Amino acid sequence: MATKKSMWVLFGILVISVWVLGSAIQGGAETMNYKFYTWVNKAENIPVGDVESHFVSLNVRGAFYVFENGEVATIDHISTGDFINNAGPFMQYVTIKFQDGSTIMIKSQGTFGGTSGDWKSEIIKGTGRFEGIKGTQSAKAKYLPLEKGEAAPKGYGEGTITYTLPSK
Repeated sequence: MATKKSMWVLFGILVISVWVLGSAIQGGAETMNYKFYTWVNKAENIPVGDVESHFVSLNVRGAFYVFENGEVATIDHISTGDFINNAGPFMQYVTIKFQDGSTIMIKSQGTFGGTSGDWKSEIIKGTGRFEGIKGTQSAKAKYLPLEKGEAAPKGYGEGTITYTLPSK
């Protein structure tokens, strides 16, 4: 029971952190709007045992993004959390992989406490055509009902990457 509840908390963290922290707009920045679909590849919630409802989590998700211009990319998402009563610090990395081999890596970290929290989300690296990228990502997601045997639900939504690239 605690595993399902903790998974919902982690997905809430993902949605809220990306949405709230990615909203800063940079001067002269460009944007890429997209829609996405995401699923769970692996989810582990391990009880710590020191106090009731304390667990450490590791989650791996996959997704695909479809951008306004028709481009499609896949993502790898890795998150960790240290929660007591579904509140505590978390960190996540998302790597967006484009068909031409270019990538954008985003890191979010902060604290989550039920339905509110404080996070920071930033683009930390780019390769290929995104070499030297700086910026943020924001997104909103909805999750489908948990199906039998799922560790966490599948989700879908939309988002925006706001970025600048170095001058050529």
